[in-house]
Amino acid sequence: MSFKSTLVRHQKMVEGLFSLEVQIDKLVDKVGTALANGNKALFFGNGGSASDSQHLAAEFVVRYSKQRAPLAAIALTTDTSILTAHGNDYSFDTIFDRQIQALAKPGDIAIGLSTSGDSANVINGLKIAKEMGCWTCAFTGQSGGKLRTQADCCLQIPSDETARVQEGHIIIGHWLCEALDQKLSVE
Repeated sequence: MSFKSTLVRHQKMVEGLFSLEVQIDKLVDKVGTALANGNKALFFGNGGSASDSQHLAAEFVVRYSKQRAPLAAIALTTDTSILTAHGNDYSFDTIFDRQIQALAKPGDIAIGLSTSGDSANVINGLKIAKEMGCWTCAFTGQSGGKLRTQADCCLQIPSDETARVQEGHIIIGHWLCEALDQKLSVE
């Protein structure tokens, strides 16, 4: 496999993102409204998606590119004591549930990342968040998996290749940050 073939697959995925414009605009609107109303965004996922969750929460709280007030966001993947205690005492399949029950309130945004769309703990987390009155969004791969029908909005990256899906998640996440910077900038 050559570098060029990887770039061609990346380019094909990026070009496919144009078809998600309406859903991405809805995500920007929902998150912007929630933050303006004093709510927060909760990000979560497994493995690379856990890292992407932390990356996006950091962009919200610290800043993306423009000077603005910090945006309320939490990555539910960062507290190793909570994660390991829950995994040990309950189940890995419900590892995000209690954090959502403890931290979420109606009007918050829950964003679950799963390249397959079938991660049980992300599915369960979004289900709990929805029951608590949060608006839910899933970032998935092309099929959407089970999350396609579980979340209020499912952004299905047009690829089945994990690396390309993760790249698509970050492109959308960065656009979300850029759009919020434009709306909330003080510069």
